[in-house]
Amino acid sequence: MIQVILVEDHNVVRNGIRLLLETDSNINIVTEAAHGKQALAYLNAGGGADIILTDINMPEMDGISLLKEVKRTYPTVKIIMLSMHDNELYIKQAFQKGASGYLLKSVSMNELIFAIKHINSGGKYLGTELTMNLLDQKPVGSVNLVEKEGPKVEFSTREAEVLQFIAEGMTNLEMADKLFVSKRTIEGYRQAMIEKSGVRNTAALIKYAVVHGILKAS
Repeated sequence: MIQVILVEDHNVVRNGIRLLLETDSNINIVTEAAHGKQALAYLNAGGGADIILTDINMPEMDGISLLKEVKRTYPTVKIIMLSMHDNELYIKQAFQKGASGYLLKSVSMNELIFAIKHINSGGKYLGTELTMNLLDQKPVGSVNLVEKEGPKVEFSTREAEVLQFIAEGMTNLEMADKLFVSKRTIEGYRQAMIEKSGVRNTAALIKYAVVHGILKAS
């Protein structure tokens, strides 16, 4: 189960996010905080967490300050920024300081849950709305946070299976054992999907699949 600290200074917003996350049995809110100092106090008292889901603008200690302090003292805890701000400077600052994800508060429940699971398995995530906004604002080639998504392509049933397993964080060997094929065959499926979708790597393939509705949170 993914252990999450929820940090948000507005009670109504925080309660709404908690209710959304509680719909997934694999996510557990271990504590809630109204600002960064409360979240740090929980960690300093010995509380554990896999992920901190935090707003940026908060009293006492904002999300960026929390991010810097957590990465300094608890480097294995992953941070997802959930903000109203779609400013590219905020986004770059968050990732440069060690954030694993950045989403807008308008994110859908499915995408939020998917992002948490993807980040927990070792990936990074930039929200779909932000991705498209950045692509609209910047000429091709100048966006360094995301890959440009091309037109949707069709994956075979087996390719779609492998894609789902990749998103769940499984290794090539684990996928090979589950599907009763060789590790090389799995690598072949992965490479074929990368070539079909016109992206550069596995992280970009996952982003492509989410944007085009091929992958959903499970």
